[in-house]
Amino acid sequence: MTKFGVQLPNFSGFDPSELFGHVAGLATTAEQAGFDSVWVMDHHFQLPSLGGPDQPMLEAYTLLGALAAVTRRVQLGTLVTGVTYRNPGILAKIVTTLDVISRGRAILGIGGAWYDVEHQGLGIDFPGAGVRLDMLEEAVQVCRAMFTGDDVSFSGSHYRLDHARNVPRPVQAGGPKIMIGGGGEKRTLRLVARYADMCNVTGDVSTLARKIGVLHRHCAEVGRDPAEVGVTWMTPLILTTSSQNTAEVREMVAAAVPAEQIAGFTIGQPHEIPGLVAGHIEAGADEVIFSFAFADTAGITAVGEALGLG
Repeated sequence: MTKFGVQLPNFSGFDPSELFGHVAGLATTAEQAGFDSVWVMDHHFQLPSLGGPDQPMLEAYTLLGALAAVTRRVQLGTLVTGVTYRNPGILAKIVTTLDVISRGRAILGIGGAWYDVEHQGLGIDFPGAGVRLDMLEEAVQVCRAMFTGDDVSFSGSHYRLDHARNVPRPVQAGGPKIMIGGGGEKRTLRLVARYADMCNVTGDVSTLARKIGVLHRHCAEVGRDPAEVGVTWMTPLILTTSSQNTAEVREMVAAAVPAEQIAGFTIGQPHEIPGLVAGHIEAGADEVIFSFAFADTAGITAVGEALGLG
């Protein structure tokens, strides 16, 4: 059965003293509406498409820990953590703590990082893409080891652990699931096949189908059953109020977003959403994650009702 999630990427328009109450209200509404998961971005500066560094951004894991305390059922994770931001031993401890606070609802989403402006501004090293993927491969091994053992040593090219402890243990047996974000067909999806429980991809139906096919080939090459790897599809969602409004929004988005990215957007009235995502579900998406850039409680509730999640 297909799952559905909500990503909350936008924190603009609120006084800092009111901001968490707003985000918590969105998360609890998503849970009440029947969504299976709530996600936040792991960025320290807001993305250019949402206004850039002048706009507010909350630190991901502090926020998720607070959301864990006000929700009861939804899974919680980042979509996705940049591997460059934290030593993986510390990251595993952070995600384990989230799993404890949430009583077993944490997911570790992780990827190769990309936002160079953020790295430069905060003084974080930003090596080339190949090096970042090397770091990612080591990081997921470290996190898996920390989730499943309490005395971990690891020696790699980028990370070294010497009898690392992770106590208390995660609540989830085997530790939180590991999601690798990104659809790189030569390297990233091969890392998914070797190490991950889930992957997250974007794009239109044909892109999703191709990525799943590539993932399955990588699974065959490493001797893994592809049924063991869940596939999530993340889509920016813009709700509209009428057919005319939908046309207007599509025209506006087309003027601002490259055509290949627009194909992965979901734009329409709430009652239209099930039909708009049906092709991706048929293509193999196990979970659809809506990125609500302009989220409000009414919109989240309306989409949940349209999908029959309540």
